[in-house]
Amino acid sequence: MDNLSMVTDLYEFSMANGYRQTIDEEQGVFDIFFRKVPDQGSFVISAGLEQVVKSLQNFHFDESDITYLRSLHLFKENFLDYLKTFKFDCQVSAIPEGTPVFPREPMLTIKGPLLQTQLFETLLLSILNHQSLIATKARRITYAAGKRPVMEFGARRAQGPESATYGARAAVIGGCTSTSNVLAAKKFGIPSAGTMAHAWIEAFPDELTAFEKWAEVYPDNASLLVDTYDVLKSGVPNAIKVFRKLKQAGHQPVGIRIDSGDITQLARGARKLLDDAGFPDAKITASNALDEHVIQSLLGEGAPLDNFGVGEKLITSASSPVLSGVYKLAAIEQNNQLIPKIKVSASREKLTLPGLKQVYRLYYPGTKHAFADVIALQDEKLDKPIDVIKANPLATKRDHMIDDYDAVPLQEKVLDATNLKTDLPAVFDIQKHSKEMLAEIPAATQRLVNPDEFPVYITQKLANLQDELLQRDKVFK
Repeated sequence: MDNLSMVTDLYEFSMANGYRQTIDEEQGVFDIFFRKVPDQGSFVISAGLEQVVKSLQNFHFDESDITYLRSLHLFKENFLDYLKTFKFDCQVSAIPEGTPVFPREPMLTIKGPLLQTQLFETLLLSILNHQSLIATKARRITYAAGKRPVMEFGARRAQGPESATYGARAAVIGGCTSTSNVLAAKKFGIPSAGTMAHAWIEAFPDELTAFEKWAEVYPDNASLLVDTYDVLKSGVPNAIKVFRKLKQAGHQPVGIRIDSGDITQLARGARKLLDDAGFPDAKITASNALDEHVIQSLLGEGAPLDNFGVGEKLITSASSPVLSGVYKLAAIEQNNQLIPKIKVSASREKLTLPGLKQVYRLYYPGTKHAFADVIALQDEKLDKPIDVIKANPLATKRDHMIDDYDAVPLQEKVLDATNLKTDLPAVFDIQKHSKEMLAEIPAATQRLVNPDEFPVYITQKLANLQDELLQRDKVFK
C-alpha cells in the first residue's frame, strides 16, 4: 500500500503545527457527510472504506517528507519531530461500504488527537468522495440495465491509473459484474472482460480473416466486434460464418458487440440474423458512450441486448462528476469532557450537527422494510414513540412523531489505533450487501428520475443541542 500521508492540503499541516504550539493535548471529532446527491438522486452508495483503513494504518512520514516540509520554513521543529515518529492513534467508525447513505448522515467519524485528525481531511475526502461517486453512478447504470450484466470499460477515460483501478472496484460495489482493467481484476478479485478493438479487424486484409484469426486464437472466447465496416451487411454475416466453424469444432460462440450507430435498429437486425442462422444463444453486447438514460431508452425501445459495456460516463460520472462530501469538526475533548461544536454560515443549509452521533435505519416492526433514518447522539437511547425533526434545516413541517419501529445502527467501529475492529469484505460480498440494503428501502426512492425522498430525521435531543449552540453564539437571531 502506497504511503499517502503527503496527500494533504497545506493548511492542514499549518493548522496541525499550530495545534502543536497551542492546544496540543486536545482531542477532536470529525464527521464526513454530504448535503447533495449526484444526478439529483436520493442517496449515495458508500465506497472507499477499505482504502481509507489501509491508508490510515500506513500513515507515516519518511525523511524526504520531513526535509521537504522543513524547506517551506513554516513549521516548528517540535512539530516536525512529531511527524518523524508519527503513530496513528485515532478511533474510526463508519457506515459499511455498499450501504445507501442519505444527505447529512455521517458516513465516517474519526476521533483522536486534534493534531492528527486535522491531517486526514484531504486524504479521506478524496478517497470516499471519488469511490462513493462511482459506486453511486454504477448503481444507477445497473439499475437501468435490470438483470443484464454491465461491464466496466472506463480505464482509458479515467482521471489517472489510480482512479481507473479504484473506480473499477467502486463500480462493482455499485453493481457491475466485471472490468476491463486487468490491475483492478487482479487486485480485487474481479472477473476481467473484453475482447478486441477495431484495430484488430483493420490489421488484417478483410473483416472475415480478422474474425477467423481471432477464433483460431480464442475459440472459446469468440465475441466479435461487428461495427468496423457495416454491422448488418458485413459484420454479423461474417461473424455467423466463423460461428458455424466454431460450432462444428465443438466450441460455443459467445456473441457480438456493437459499438456505434443506431444500436436499437442494429441490435434488432443482428438478433434476427443470428436467430435465423441457428445461434439464438449468441449474446449481443452494446457499448459506446452509454449511461443509465441511454440504456433505459434502448431497453424501452425493445432493443434485444444481453450485456452492456460502459466506460467514460461511468468511470467519471460524467453527468454529475462531483460528490461534495465535507469533513467537519463535531466536538473536541478537554480533560475527558466532550464539548460539542457547530459550524454555521449565512445559510441554515450549511448548519452542521454537533457531538458524537450514530445513524439508525428504522424499519416497520418485524420486517426488513425501511421507512426512515434517524441521526442521534451516540449516548442517547431511542424512545418509543420518538419525537424527531427533519435533518434538512430548510424543510417545512419539520416536526414528526414515530410511534413504533425497529432501529438498526449503521455506523460500526472500524479502527482503534491501527487495530482493525471489523472485517474488510471482498468486493462481491460488498456488492451483495449493497443489493440487500437497497432491497430494504422503498422502490420509489430508487427511481432515476424524481425519486421520492427517504426521510432523514434528527432526534429532539440532538436538535436541542444544535439550538443551544446557535443561541449561545446568537446565530439567526
